[in-house]
Amino acid sequence: MRKFILPLMASLVLVLVNLVSVQAQDLVYTPKNPAFGGNPYNYSWLQSSAQSQDKLKDPNATSGSGINRDPLEDFKSSLNRQILNELSRKLIANQFGEDGVTPGSYTLGDYQIDVTEGPGGVNIEIVDIGTGNRTTVTIPYY
Repeated sequence: MRKFILPLMASLVLVLVNLVSVQAQDLVYTPKNPAFGGNPYNYSWLQSSAQSQDKLKDPNATSGSGINRDPLEDFKSSLNRQILNELSRKLIANQFGEDGVTPGSYTLGDYQIDVTEGPGGVNIEIVDIGTGNRTTVTIPYY
């Protein structure tokens, strides 16, 4: 019995001595994801990592890089936009005059346009005669 008590006491003394000299440090958790308070520079790395692991692709998605775009279609749509823009400018200049929109009542096709001056600016009320839908636009004074 004495054989067991002496080593047990010695190990107990060593444990007590070590307990006195034990040091600890604070553990601080730092998240990686910027959405949870992590470093904002991790965002692009996390995004590219997620995209590289993504095995599911949308079959209806179009490429955002414009690789599959047809230059002739782009030219055609750009030309159409410019022609319609010029026609609308000329139509407005013919209908409202060179000075722009003046107060009054105008009829353009299926639309009745009433222009009035108010304290906050020029009020333009557009009424679709066929459906009765109304839209009011206020252009403020500067």
